Amino acid sequence: MTTATWGLFFAIYLTLLVIDLGVFSRESSVLTIAQALKRTLIWIAVALLFGVFVYFMYQNPLPGAVSSLSGSEALVQYLTGYLLEWSLSVDNIFVIAIIFTFMNIPMQFQYRVLFWGIIGAILLRGVMIMAGAVLINTFDWSFYLFGAILIFSAARMLKQDDEFDPANSVLIKLARKVYPITDQLDGNRFFTQVKGRYAATPLFVTLLFVDLADVVFAVDSIPAVFAVTQDPFIVFTSNAFAILGLRSLYFAVAGLMALFKYLKISLVFVLGFIGIKMMLHHHVVVPNLLSLAVILSFLFIGVLASVRANRRAVATRT
Repeated sequence: MTTATWGLFFAIYLTLLVIDLGVFSRESSVLTIAQALKRTLIWIAVALLFGVFVYFMYQNPLPGAVSSLSGSEALVQYLTGYLLEWSLSVDNIFVIAIIFTFMNIPMQFQYRVLFWGIIGAILLRGVMIMAGAVLINTFDWSFYLFGAILIFSAARMLKQDDEFDPANSVLIKLARKVYPITDQLDGNRFFTQVKGRYAATPLFVTLLFVDLADVVFAVDSIPAVFAVTQDPFIVFTSNAFAILGLRSLYFAVAGLMALFKYLKISLVFVLGFIGIKMMLHHHVVVPNLLSLAVILSFLFIGVLASVRANRRAVATRT
């Protein structure tokens, strides 16, 4: 993609962030499940609409753009990458919920932490995506490495209930050595004054935790999207739009966690499938349409199994 294409993407994306901050988040508030679901659907629609932009940019490339992908191929890769990143972010949400509980952050301040956490996540993932692209383009064996990481991550996800325990983290100890930290919240402020000195509030420490958790999950999700496409533009944009709706998705999923208890098992199979696909990259060509269908099928089965289990549980109680 040309510099102009990247510039256009960032202009669109930054505009969406401003809308999210200025329209959806003028002040901290607690979202109901219904409100969160509506906003989640809005961001999904925006991400799908950007898919149309991806199609036309690859079907009718700007002068100087070089790509072997057609518009339809780019669209399928973008949609597959977006769905993959979006579904994996669900597991990230469970960890974020643990962080908020551990840090005792009131619901009305969680929205602000999530917004700035997304900003940090975009920057950190951008660096990791560039490093991953260089690694894949330089070393053929990196496909086997990334595939092994994904298969190991699937096994770890299956074995462990919680992958991130704030109580065992050294982040707070390190942060205290760098900058003073107070134990008291000061509204929605990240920094406050204590006895005439500036200090970070627990809200800022929570922000550090959220970004750290996202980096941990990016180690799984970024190799996964590279199994779908090695095009840096599609890798980055699919990640960016999946992250964009994370705040609304958090409040939707956090309120419905008990209803989708088998969804995590679906994610295990998704990671395992993508890991195997990546390890076979040099030997077997798996069409991206097939990958998209497999991912959708695993997620559908997980949701369906959860719904049926909940219905049986309700029937048993009554």
